[in-house]
Amino acid sequence: MDKLMSDLKTQIIAQLNMQDVKPEDIGDDQPLFVDGLGLDSIDALELIVLLQQHYKIKLSNAEDGPKVFQSVRTIAEYITAHQNQAA
Repeated sequence: MDKLMSDLKTQIIAQLNMQDVKPEDIGDDQPLFVDGLGLDSIDALELIVLLQQHYKIKLSNAEDGPKVFQSVRTIAEYITAHQNQAA
């Protein structure tokens, strides 16, 4: 799971074009929206694209978004839980 979270941080930075942020700047449990990294709804769409492109996972229910995209850890847990279903 640590490798997945590390990969996710790198992918999030690349996907969202965050040039001033390094992977080590993002905490595993740091909120991604509002008070944390300050991401917005456009960034949420980019994260959905990231899941589809890199992990072949679709967010099945839009209402799950806020829960899934809470932190890097929650994204990693979602990927881990759904990757077997996608394969």
